[in-house]
Amino acid sequence: MKYRILLASLLAALGATGAFAQTTTATTVQRDVNQQTRIENGLKDGSLTTQEAGRLEREQSQVDRLQAKDLKNGKLSLKERAQLRRAQDKASHDIRAAETNGVKGNPQSLSSERMQADVQRDVNQEKRIEQGVQSGSLTNHEAGSLERGQAGVDRKEAQAAHNGHINKHEQAAIQGKQNRQSEVLFEKKHNDKLRKG
Repeated sequence: MKYRILLASLLAALGATGAFAQTTTATTVQRDVNQQTRIENGLKDGSLTTQEAGRLEREQSQVDRLQAKDLKNGKLSLKERAQLRRAQDKASHDIRAAETNGVKGNPQSLSSERMQADVQRDVNQEKRIEQGVQSGSLTNHEAGSLERGQAGVDRKEAQAAHNGHINKHEQAAIQGKQNRQSEVLFEKKHNDKLRKG
């Protein structure tokens, strides 16, 4: 009887660990969604310039690369979670600082409108990743791989906005990278790999 109770406790703990890992991955991706949304809203209301948004996208790229590295083996250790939380907290602080620094952007400028569209697409992609993690159609390893792709998109946006202007050719390059990332995301969500736990 004692062995059955011990076995049941052990199995429950293992199941809880899998659910906790899923929740942790989904939580980190949800923070990506929230931060990308804040950048988009800052562009729309003029509290961020295109150049500031580019700097923030560079930082989002670093967070995405850290997520990709940490999820490469399919799970987040306590140390990795803490490091990721610190990076996301810093990014959040930097978004707030840029929004409140008194520098105003022009939401109706072509560059800002282009950046708004690109960041909105980032929000949508991150939401798709989060949904895949929560539904079990994406493994943590696949989510990490997708975050590496998002890091590339964010880098491309940062490079385009470094001087405060995004021309139509730069936007076309960003959109091409986003289209490829969208295709990869679709393939990973619809392959036969399912999250366990």
